[in-house]
Amino acid sequence: MLKTIADKIIHYNRNLSFTGNLPKGFMVMNPYIDNPETVEASEAFYYKYYNDNNSRKFIIGINPSRHGAGVTGVPFTDTKRLKSVCGIEMKSVHTHEISSVFMYDMIDALGGVDLFFKDFYINSPFPLAIVRQTKKGEWLNANYYDDSKLFEAVKPFMIESMKKHLQLGLNTKEVYILGKKNSVFIQRLNKEAKLFDKAVVLEHPRYIQQYKLKEKKLYIDKYILALNDSVK
Repeated sequence: MLKTIADKIIHYNRNLSFTGNLPKGFMVMNPYIDNPETVEASEAFYYKYYNDNNSRKFIIGINPSRHGAGVTGVPFTDTKRLKSVCGIEMKSVHTHEISSVFMYDMIDALGGVDLFFKDFYINSPFPLAIVRQTKKGEWLNANYYDDSKLFEAVKPFMIESMKKHLQLGLNTKEVYILGKKNSVFIQRLNKEAKLFDKAVVLEHPRYIQQYKLKEKKLYIDKYILALNDSVK
């Protein structure tokens, strides 16, 4: 029997599988299958911070990057912060992901990981990494909305994933969506599936780190003001 939120998240991750057909040039990466240490690290994380039945607010990303949750199994968490902040080390791979830098700086400003993860749950409507092949044959991060055919291919899976996340006992009155373009698509899914009541839209951490770094503190303050309204 799945007793805690950690049990439920781990069960969900262990059974994650996307079997749909993607447009040519796109591929899905599943870290829970590709790297056994991902399973160990992510389970250690969730048992450390989610081994309870407290209701949490839902922060919705886009889809994992291949250097963040695409490796660690923990949204917006690269191996550097998984080790230095959460105390969980991965030995098979070492990654640095800029969205993770912003997120953990914001979490620190909000009061630290223990307080933050007690009140918030982060995941993505498409919870596996998507990569796109360039003309040179390289594989780069892709967002589920980068291509209209890609979005239509993953849309049913996204709706089902969102429903499963919400079944963790999350507060559905208000959610936080990271990324303005992401919010357009999430609102479209919500209109169809009626998943939550209200959404607060925040700039995506990657956008802030790449294009608004000089104003980073202002964006951290904006996050804190928005999220503090819901801290118990």
